[in-house]
Amino acid sequence: MEISVVVPLYNESESLPELTDWISKVCNGVNKPFEIILVDDGSVDNSWDIITQLSARNPSIKAIKFRRNYGKSAALNEGFRIASGRVVITMDADLQDSPDEIPQLYEMITEQGYDLVSGWKKKRNDPMNKTLPSKLFNYTTRRISKIPLHDFNCGLKAYKLEVVKAIEIHGEMHRYIPVIAKWTGFRKIGEKVVHHYERKYGRTKYGLSRFVKGYLDLLSITFASRFGKRPMHLFGSLGSILFFAGFLIAAYLTYAKFFQEAYKMTERPLFYFGLLSMVLGTQLFMTGFLAELVSAAGRGKQQDYGISESINIK
Repeated sequence: MEISVVVPLYNESESLPELTDWISKVCNGVNKPFEIILVDDGSVDNSWDIITQLSARNPSIKAIKFRRNYGKSAALNEGFRIASGRVVITMDADLQDSPDEIPQLYEMITEQGYDLVSGWKKKRNDPMNKTLPSKLFNYTTRRISKIPLHDFNCGLKAYKLEVVKAIEIHGEMHRYIPVIAKWTGFRKIGEKVVHHYERKYGRTKYGLSRFVKGYLDLLSITFASRFGKRPMHLFGSLGSILFFAGFLIAAYLTYAKFFQEAYKMTERPLFYFGLLSMVLGTQLFMTGFLAELVSAAGRGKQQDYGISESINIK
């Protein structure tokens, strides 16, 4: 298999026939073996019925349906698990991403040696209430991650198969796949200007709350990438520093009481700072110890999602 096209979807029944025909036409045009993986993220319209009909006449279509809506990250994660193509391409199901970009994305991975290529919707056909927050979001992510991409959240991306098999995403972390890939060790990340169409059917599934969740997930990824497998390095260090500072304060107050002047320790504010430092230091140290145990127990475990039906999945 050369190309796997992973399409997460939620209530996109109107666009699916046109999208799958378009993808098939493009992939047949480059004469490469391909598969289309549709991940129905718990749609409540007749998307699954449409998928069933499409798969009956198009054997390249594979599909799974979640029992409920888990979110785009979960849908992509399951699509990545199933994908077997040398190059994995993701796109949204709303027809705003163009399958005509597939040949060039495929070439950038196979011939130019990129690990990941992210689309850049340089000219967006979206309202201002989406474009302005997106620019702020991309600027912040670019500064924190040091990855020179203009559009981290573009659904149209291409990956080497090894990349999607090495990463795991959840929550709202699909926005940070380039960041996760970089911190996993895949550093050749490129960008391609892609065409962005106006939405043809339905309406957007995302509101302004996604940006709040997005920033929280950026903090989570930053922490997890640096300390996820060694939480004691962070909590243990901070706890040790605070405890030692509190211990020094207690030692000074004890020395002062017996060798300088007689006073009640509890009358000096410094006493409470020292006590608080030792208590917080102990708590942080124990937090790091417990986090190490949780991290060790969770390694190798994979999130299981409720899948009610599947098509052409072995």
